[in-house]
Amino acid sequence: MTHDLIVVGGGAGGMAASRTAVRMGKSVALVQDGPMGGDCTFSGCVPSKTLIEAAGSGIAFDEAMRRVRSTVAEIAATESADVLRGEGIDVVEARGRFTGRGVVQAGGRTLRAPKVIVATGAGPVVPPLTGLDEVTYLTNETIWDLEKAPASIAVLGGGAIGCELAQALARYGIRVTMVEATDRLLTKEEPEAGRVVRDALVRDGVDLRLGARVTRVGRGTAAGVGLVLEDGTTVEADQLLVAVGRNPVTDGLDLDAAGVRTDERGNIVTDDRLATSADGVFAVGDVTGKLPFTHAADEMGRTAALNALRWPLRLRFHTGQVPWVTFTSPEVARVGMSEADAVAHGGQVAHLPMSAVDRAIAAGRTEGFIKIIAGPRTLTRNLAGGKILGATIVAPCAGEMIHEIAFAIRTRAFTGRLAQTVHAYPTWSAGIRSAAAQFFFELDGRSARPAVPDDQRDTPPQE
Repeated sequence: MTHDLIVVGGGAGGMAASRTAVRMGKSVALVQDGPMGGDCTFSGCVPSKTLIEAAGSGIAFDEAMRRVRSTVAEIAATESADVLRGEGIDVVEARGRFTGRGVVQAGGRTLRAPKVIVATGAGPVVPPLTGLDEVTYLTNETIWDLEKAPASIAVLGGGAIGCELAQALARYGIRVTMVEATDRLLTKEEPEAGRVVRDALVRDGVDLRLGARVTRVGRGTAAGVGLVLEDGTTVEADQLLVAVGRNPVTDGLDLDAAGVRTDERGNIVTDDRLATSADGVFAVGDVTGKLPFTHAADEMGRTAALNALRWPLRLRFHTGQVPWVTFTSPEVARVGMSEADAVAHGGQVAHLPMSAVDRAIAAGRTEGFIKIIAGPRTLTRNLAGGKILGATIVAPCAGEMIHEIAFAIRTRAFTGRLAQTVHAYPTWSAGIRSAAAQFFFELDGRSARPAVPDDQRDTPPQE
């Protein structure tokens, strides 16, 4: 059967691409092996944020897990195969593979289209640790099968998934030990953000083992698992959660048959318009290795569909305009460049501790900070503060606050616009205006400074 577009993968990116194409009046085949919604609905954003929210409400773990399953079912019902078919999408519930350019075999059918979008997502990394294959362990995909709280759990990995789940599980009274090979948490974020989260996890009772490498995994002395560390010590727990990263899912796609190139990690290589090395084939979402977030996949899906079907107009996907959030308490929100990134761009940095934000003082939640990074424009240089290059916010509601800065970046607003915008008092976001004002004058003894590399930076005071 011939369509205008074939989409392989039914997660956020694939659904967004398919729905965009249908709205354009195009014929779309969506190939998905498994339920629609992908990782986000069943093992990512939806269950993890439900568990985190429930942890703050004081309910028991078993009740929280029932709430997780109920929430997943409710959201999955809005994006099922039947729902998508009702929207005019030809859903093929099978595994797809390329047999040539523009040709996909799936479920006994041969699908043909001049344009194809690959949106197969990513799966958990399983590190090559001696003995790991001999024990039972959990990943972010299987932890939701737990019905009762284990007495203890070891979390391997100090990235976003590890930090979020470690903190949430500790709040249910579970003894949590986190093992991270590097000397800090959240290595993709500003170092000071990782320090704030480190302190928060310790306050919640998480036993942190930073700079600790696992050499072997085996059975515990009584039950569960034991992690043997490089220094000879052993971490034992009833359960083990492996959260060391994500790998693109491309096995079985036969990408070579379509001429689609991948990099050394297996990510499908695309340009900024999301086109691959094969004419007419695009890729979106986690399988590209660009930004591993549901909202990024959604944006990429719509962008790729428009680029594939609305020639000659071609849209660019800008990673620097997409915010992301780590949902610990406090939250860590980021958009655009880090301070280290901004050094080569002549960046200036404004830093405001949350202890200087009146709403934070009123709430008794003064941990964290607002960091805004600005740099010169091509022609007008630093006129009106130049342009905003990026920002990091660590605060209880940082995930809500970051969008104001993301909007300013996307609309290419002058930095001065943030300093000029009247914010309601007392709000958390009022701190954004106070931070932005530092690009123009000294405020309460603080003013913007040049960006410096991580290893040359003094820790800003959290007064």
